[in-house]
Amino acid sequence: MNADRPAAASALPSGPPTDLAGSDWLTDARAEVVRDPDSITRAFAFAARRVGRAPRRPDTDPAGVVHGTVDDAARASLVVSLADTVGTGPDCAARLVALYRQGDAAERRGVLRGLDALAERDGLGSADTAAGCDAPALVAAGLELAADALRTNDPSLVAAAVGPFGARYLDQHAWRHAILKLVFQEVSLEAASGLADRADDELERMARDFAAERQAAGRPVPTDLGLLTNIRLGTTPGTTKE
Repeated sequence: MNADRPAAASALPSGPPTDLAGSDWLTDARAEVVRDPDSITRAFAFAARRVGRAPRRPDTDPAGVVHGTVDDAARASLVVSLADTVGTGPDCAARLVALYRQGDAAERRGVLRGLDALAERDGLGSADTAAGCDAPALVAAGLELAADALRTNDPSLVAAAVGPFGARYLDQHAWRHAILKLVFQEVSLEAASGLADRADDELERMARDFAAERQAAGRPVPTDLGLLTNIRLGTTPGTTKE
């Protein structure tokens, strides 16, 4: 890869910084990662100050929880540049684990969104398991980080863990519980990639049980639970029940 030319924009997550200064900084930061992969640590730490923290889709996701923020997208593009430079082998896996473990919640989201970007462009291979893909060490590391995110109570981390990478590589048990956790945290299921493809009878049963528990406790049933119980039938969920 040319050290002076980061990956094409089409390979990167949408939602880049809209201000000129932020865009220029990101272009320079990605080029620097290509020249010196170690520079990604500093770039990750400075990303929000340089590009801002605005939501990518302010009209429908004003908090940036479901679709992420512009600094999420900036960090994801840095991850793509890193992978393009050092490859998607054990070195890249170790670097991403370090970025995640040493970072704050926003930096951790950036790593997860970066894994999404790599999965979306099939940079990890077409297999749906760590053992069978082209980048087993990186997928295994990504699954470890996604599992950590799903153990937190931070809705933005949970949402970031069920993007394209999670949709492809999380096992069915972990994925089902992640989807229900989104509902429990009142995060839109728009955060979950591949929902219609992965929803199954067991998830529907879990959703119905959860809805029954809420009703028995006199608590409102989230509308998205209706989506989970109807998605396999191709119907539209009803409104929230009181």
